[in-house]
Amino acid sequence: MTEKTFVDEIQKALEKSKGLNINELLFSYQGTLYPVTVCSAETFQTLENFETRKDDMVLVSYPKCGINWLILIVNDLVATTLKTKQENTELPFIECGDPEKYQRMKQFPSPRIVATHLHYNNLPKSIFKSKAKVLVLFRNPKDTAASFFRFHNNAPTIPSYNSWEEFFPKFMNGQVAWGSYFDHAVTWNKHMDNENVLVLTYEELKEDLVAGVKQIAEFFGFTATAEQIQSVADRTAFQAVQDRSQETHGVVGPLLFRKGVVGDWKSLFDATQSQKMDAKFKECLAGTKLGAKLKYDVYCKA
Repeated sequence: MTEKTFVDEIQKALEKSKGLNINELLFSYQGTLYPVTVCSAETFQTLENFETRKDDMVLVSYPKCGINWLILIVNDLVATTLKTKQENTELPFIECGDPEKYQRMKQFPSPRIVATHLHYNNLPKSIFKSKAKVLVLFRNPKDTAASFFRFHNNAPTIPSYNSWEEFFPKFMNGQVAWGSYFDHAVTWNKHMDNENVLVLTYEELKEDLVAGVKQIAEFFGFTATAEQIQSVADRTAFQAVQDRSQETHGVVGPLLFRKGVVGDWKSLFDATQSQKMDAKFKECLAGTKLGAKLKYDVYCKA
């Protein structure tokens, strides 16, 4: 199976969402909302027994924080340094797909890329037992919210929100797919110093991709030359990825790799919404290690 299979899977999910409204799109599992098109209670129940390997590369992020970009970077690193190509045969997120996918994943050669949007507390326990390396990608919350809204409203078949004004309070209260950005952040902040965890930000990768690729390679234990790091960074630069997105991700590609700019939130937020987000960030993350890493004052102040 090849990238075509992966694109077919995305196509199937989009087909399923045709004609649904936003409330029909989401279902609740253990108190968190997920999209019915790619997730199911049966899959979640089976996921609890997912067997992680020690050499799995676990990639975690809240939706719209750049994880699809990160998957391509790590894939390219594997291909460049180990000369093996990971075939995209499944939806990359472990919580998405049918319950049988975990049996199929047992056939995948190591190292496997295991991606997820799941909250720390909902991850399969084997991830921590196996001591697999976990790379967590964060993005500033204002751009994350703006990108999440646009994804819903630009994808042709995904149900949209009536307006940004309708979406914003739902995002702030965690009443969106995969739950609350802030709950996700607060919990990961507690685990930032774990030796098997590396936290990077989208903004860092945008600013200096070569340094980011080098850090990722070192974290996962790839032996990569400066030339290899540079070539991976060139091939996976946001613009390059955006140009190939239709090829790699089908119809949803241009939506997943839409603009990639930092600060796009300014086109949606009004002053009141901006202040609400500032207060929420302060309440949840002020004075924390993750809060400092997110450079909120640099990226989220008008």
